[in-house]
Amino acid sequence: MRDLVKVLKALSDPMRIRIVKLLEKKKMCVCELTEVLNIGQPSVSHHLRILKDAGLVVDLRDGLWIDYELSEEKYNKYASQLLDLISNCLTNDPKILDDLKAAKKVNREEICKR
Repeated sequence: MRDLVKVLKALSDPMRIRIVKLLEKKKMCVCELTEVLNIGQPSVSHHLRILKDAGLVVDLRDGLWIDYELSEEKYNKYASQLLDLISNCLTNDPKILDDLKAAKKVNREEICKR
């Protein structure tokens, strides 16, 4: 039961749902997520840590960046089931659509030069 509760708590925050929806489309680093979500880097890192602890996302080193993507591992048996469920939700939500549009335009090299 503990694993299920951990995943449900991780997904109970709207910002974390937005992150999951973004990561469905592509791997992203913290600076890209910060730009798209328009929140501070510490907040993004906090949300990612919760998602990672629940087994929903994993981080991968890519040169200078650490990319985050949805987990395909069986770290938490409920994580993959709930990620599948969420992938069919909010597909027409205006906020999610705005996030996805913004994510297509973000360029990590430009963001990190600032």
